[in-house]
Amino acid sequence: MQLPRFEYVRAASLDEGLAALAKHGADAKIMSGGSDLLVNMKMRLDTPRVLISLGGIAELQDIEELPDGVLRIGAGCRLTDVIAHPGVSARFPALRDAVAAVGSRHVRNIGTLGGNLCLETRCWYTNQSEDWRKARDGCFKTDREACHVIKTASRCHAINSSDTAPALIALDASVVLAGPAGRRTVKVLDFYRDDGVQHTILAPDELLVAILVPDDGRRAVFAKLAQRVGLDYAAGSFAASLRGPADAPEAVRLVLNAVGAAPKALTESERLLMASGLTDEAIEAAALGARQSLGEVTNLFTPSGFKRRLVKALIRDALVTLRDQTA
Repeated sequence: MQLPRFEYVRAASLDEGLAALAKHGADAKIMSGGSDLLVNMKMRLDTPRVLISLGGIAELQDIEELPDGVLRIGAGCRLTDVIAHPGVSARFPALRDAVAAVGSRHVRNIGTLGGNLCLETRCWYTNQSEDWRKARDGCFKTDREACHVIKTASRCHAINSSDTAPALIALDASVVLAGPAGRRTVKVLDFYRDDGVQHTILAPDELLVAILVPDDGRRAVFAKLAQRVGLDYAAGSFAASLRGPADAPEAVRLVLNAVGAAPKALTESERLLMASGLTDEAIEAAALGARQSLGEVTNLFTPSGFKRRLVKALIRDALVTLRDQTA
């Protein structure tokens, strides 16, 4: 498959990139690593007239510790560089594990952290060749208002497959967005929308420029299952964090991904663990409660029954690991 024709703009600065995005609007796509975007372009899922490259902007590739202890990671940092950074490995091993779970070494060598957070949602009915899609009616992600996954749905149910999103949400991280009106900072959890087409809050003229990870004493774990490691997206991923002792936690955060159009915070299971601590009984109840709270499991890359069993097992095993780390 060949790429469609496009104009290539290499921005020398962040301001230049924002100006190019404002100029070309909906005709443009941002590219840093391009490991996902270029595949989608070959399949004609994306056909931008202009590609704006941010790969040479130093501001987007720095990792630094701020005076208040927050780790600031530029959105253009290669995943390989995030894994290798001693501040990430020493202070946030769950984030390192999540980044290391993205694709293969080859993908991590070109993919960026910001790109993984903005990863396009995926669906069995759309992430196919152009000829395959032409053999059936369109959907929300192509040219019709319809969903092949849930026929009565009023929105797209494509799946968010970002590995880094649940880990960053569990760590209470934020993202910095830049646009013509200036910069704004939002929690990673609030960055996502439960819509497979418009799956982030990024405005058309905004860029994700940095990720801010606070060090507030949380310990975290990340778990993922994929059919083929390094080749397939997650069938399910999970991150959990805990602050304070395991038997009387001060804060608990549980986040599932690859089960819907946005990462899912398991608030009911969090409350249960806050009340009871990470006992065997509470962990089992939290895992069962998460399984029951999924609602319609719409990822057709795996059967829904398998997905529910997977969620329960992922959560149970990760929480036991987190409790053991705390001890």
